[in-house]
Amino acid sequence: MKIEQIYTGCLAQGAYYISSNGEAAIIDPLRETAPYMDRLTADKVKLKYIFETHFHADFVSGHLDLSTQTGAKIVFGPTANPEFDIISATDESIFEVGTIKIKVLHTPGHTMESTCYLLIDENGKDTALFSGDTLFIGDVGRPDLAQKAASMTQEQLAGILFHSLRNKVMTLADDVLVYPAHGAGSACGKNMSKERVSTIGEQKVKNYALRANMTETEFIAEVTDGLLPPPAYFGMNVAMNKKGIPSFSTILNSGMNAIDASDFEQLVDDSGALILDTRNASDFSKGFVPQSINIGISGDFAPWVGALIADVNQPIVLVTDFGKEEESVTRLTRVGFDSVLGHLKGGFEAWKLAGFDVDTVHRITVTQFENEVKIGESKVVDIRRESEYESEHIEEAYSKPLAYINEWVKDINPKEHFFMHCAGGYRSMIAASILQARGYRNFSEIEGGFNAIDATSLPRTNFICASKVK
Repeated sequence: MKIEQIYTGCLAQGAYYISSNGEAAIIDPLRETAPYMDRLTADKVKLKYIFETHFHADFVSGHLDLSTQTGAKIVFGPTANPEFDIISATDESIFEVGTIKIKVLHTPGHTMESTCYLLIDENGKDTALFSGDTLFIGDVGRPDLAQKAASMTQEQLAGILFHSLRNKVMTLADDVLVYPAHGAGSACGKNMSKERVSTIGEQKVKNYALRANMTETEFIAEVTDGLLPPPAYFGMNVAMNKKGIPSFSTILNSGMNAIDASDFEQLVDDSGALILDTRNASDFSKGFVPQSINIGISGDFAPWVGALIADVNQPIVLVTDFGKEEESVTRLTRVGFDSVLGHLKGGFEAWKLAGFDVDTVHRITVTQFENEVKIGESKVVDIRRESEYESEHIEEAYSKPLAYINEWVKDINPKEHFFMHCAGGYRSMIAASILQARGYRNFSEIEGGFNAIDATSLPRTNFICASKVK
């Protein structure tokens, strides 16, 4: 028997490859199938089942392509009703894969179709729980994502989740391994650990939501407390995972269309495409195609695209480093952005050599910032998450998280200069590109962000000034 966690850091997502005696199962696959097909070929095994723990909100699954390529059956738990053929498994039903068994445990609460899969080894021992978004390491699935579909409140869903955990998950032996669908950094929970595997026993001790003697009322209050609004693309991804969607190869072929610099601008004008530049922040700041939005491929690319671009159907054209075209398209498809019309042939250098207009961002060093800023007089905008800001920030700085830029951009006074920073420069360059695309140029973006500021003598505080947080 072989169990492999295939972890994708950008999405903080874990898919699982399980093989036994010539047969295999895959749980919660991503959109692109090559990583799974490569493993099947290398191990010379046949894929028998594709198990889905629920309709994912934070990524588009590869179950349809994988099923088409292998003939494997797609399995969902009870109450799932997608627009394609599946095995709708009943609670506690058993699926055999080689000499092992996989038992279905219907665990509604995160969503109503949410299901865990219990692996029983060749000796009949409960070995591992693939817990989807029902149970994370240190947390449980947020109960607010399926409210509309389930016609329930988040409190009602949380109550259902409480009983799923107590009656199905916590009754398992303490030594059963826990393999969740996500880790720290995912928006599917609020308190996830950086650890990617645990045990039932360890979670009973360390997970706040599995606390002994916890009442249902206490559980509901704690699980629903402090939930931030889900990213805008979550609902669209759920819808895509319920429907038939274009194959990954079709989308990739479109995205690999190389567009000459002479045709690029006209295509953008004709199609209304957004220019997405995936180069690093430093290179982007020194020169880019005007109106481009910078979201670097080296960071949390897909989640930020999903959070900041309102519509997955938005046409997109890419500007990338050489050799990063396919990766950029692939990572866009993971969150459902399938309308990629192509990429700038030769990248930004080709654009510059052709003599077209070039824009830049006013980026300053932390030394310049230290010399220019006047605490209490200058306006400093901190675009990190609220929790980062609350931990420590520059005195008198305003908290304006990047995730809400589409809201707070309307409050900017275009005649008032401000300094802007994040933690290291990745997010602040995203913000700078969005602001400039909307006509705002009255800011200085700080290279190195708060990590660099922390080494200066500028006054800092962890006191939250309510009048500054908007």
